[in-house]
Amino acid sequence: MIRLLRLRNALLAAPLLLAACAHQVSSAVQHGADSPGFILGVWHGFIFPVAWVLSLFVPDIAVYAVPNQGGWYDFGFFIGIVFLGVGSHRTRTVYVTRTVRR
Repeated sequence: MIRLLRLRNALLAAPLLLAACAHQVSSAVQHGADSPGFILGVWHGFIFPVAWVLSLFVPDIAVYAVPNQGGWYDFGFFIGIVFLGVGSHRTRTVYVTRTVRR
């Protein structure tokens, strides 16, 4: 049992250790005044399903803009996906748990 726990922990720790070695080239992520911000983040989140499918076949299309303005772009992307895009389609389930007599 202890060996399985150690193996599981090692398998969980391996990707974290590999990710800790990753770095970004600063010239590739420097943003300027024309970098996408909140509004384009919302738009990119909204069109995410279409952009993802197209990105599988067209190498010039990406689902996430880099470089961007950082946290505000990320927040807009989240809003676009969850509230406007694929996350906004919810179903309504009605459960009847009791009957009211008049």
